[in-house]
Amino acid sequence: MKKICTLTAAAIVASSMAFGGSFQLNLQGIRQTAMGGTGVAWPWDASTIFFNPGGLARLQGIQAYGSVNFVQPNVKYIQTPTGGYSSSTQSHTSTPFAIYVGGPLMKDSRLAVGVGVYTPFGSRLDWGNNWAGRFIVEDISLHSIFIQPTASYAINDYVSIGAGFVYAIGTVDINKAIPLQDLNGNNGQARLNGNASGYGYNLGVQVKATKDLQFGVSYRSKVNMEVNNGDATFNVPSSVAGNFPNTNFATKLPLPSILTVGAGYRFCENFMVQADVVFAGWKTYDSLSFDFAENKAVQDTHDPRSYKNTVAYRLGVHYDVSKSFAVMAGGAYDPTPTKDNLLSPDAVDADRITLSCGATYQPLPKLTIMAALNYTTTPKHEVSYDPASFSGAYQIKSLLPAIGLSYSF
Repeated sequence: MKKICTLTAAAIVASSMAFGGSFQLNLQGIRQTAMGGTGVAWPWDASTIFFNPGGLARLQGIQAYGSVNFVQPNVKYIQTPTGGYSSSTQSHTSTPFAIYVGGPLMKDSRLAVGVGVYTPFGSRLDWGNNWAGRFIVEDISLHSIFIQPTASYAINDYVSIGAGFVYAIGTVDINKAIPLQDLNGNNGQARLNGNASGYGYNLGVQVKATKDLQFGVSYRSKVNMEVNNGDATFNVPSSVAGNFPNTNFATKLPLPSILTVGAGYRFCENFMVQADVVFAGWKTYDSLSFDFAENKAVQDTHDPRSYKNTVAYRLGVHYDVSKSFAVMAGGAYDPTPTKDNLLSPDAVDADRITLSCGATYQPLPKLTIMAALNYTTTPKHEVSYDPASFSGAYQIKSLLPAIGLSYSF
């Protein structure tokens, strides 16, 4: 029995809290989301606090900005090689948001300050408690909030720089089945939940080469999200309950560094194009370790992840229909950082293709209403998770509406 309990405990923690490109949210600005996620070169509004702190000094006065997205991804699993069994995640809506306030301290000032509160990582997947991978994960919820005070300075009419300090907080909640059944045939349950925190920074340079041609570079540092006192709780048959005491755990989740280089060009008074290239440092996520305060059946673990760095490409266009109304469109290609033999159903990912569109309307000179629609899909991705001997094909589809407001003081 002790050997069975130990093997069961290994299955409990083998894949918990996998973190991947599927949890990266490129939704921190409505106008930028509508233009394929581009935004490092052109400081459209106070959301430049996230996209490029160097652009904050280019704004005309203080702005307040708020937006919310409605994320409801659908992930489908197909068993391979037979293809006779399939399962899809249950429908849940997450609402990542962004709030920014900032701009030059006074008219013609070269110095600007601001603060941003936004959600760059997070997701929720719910496979239910009867699907084939329930011993790896039943449902997982990851949330993060970044708080970023920022300062920006225009060195001259052409170059401005900016920097922001990032304090990140987050939560994680994972449920999975345990292959130990009670007298009624019900599987045991394990839950891991906890609060995480970390620190980082955001740097940016914005170059206004001409009134029609602008460039931008931003660097967002890696953030190690540390869970120091998480709760591990178990519901197992009474005959083995002594081997599964509720306990605490500690772990680290590295969020990648992001380097973005971009350019924007206004071809005529009403029409402009911008493009970004994004380098994501996912390679830092080499493994995932759990340190449990009490070790009986559940032992400390060290599991491979072996993520790889990625390069994403984004393109967007902006057209002013009138002085008060504009439309946008864009697209992006974002390759997955995961390896085909180490992809777990709690962090499903694949090469992503995104198409987006949106519009802005100014009912008043200082007020802008914004909306965007983002569609993301992946090809069917046949992979395995070798530590749990679990394989299959996955496909992701999501249609994400978003709304926002911006007000200039």
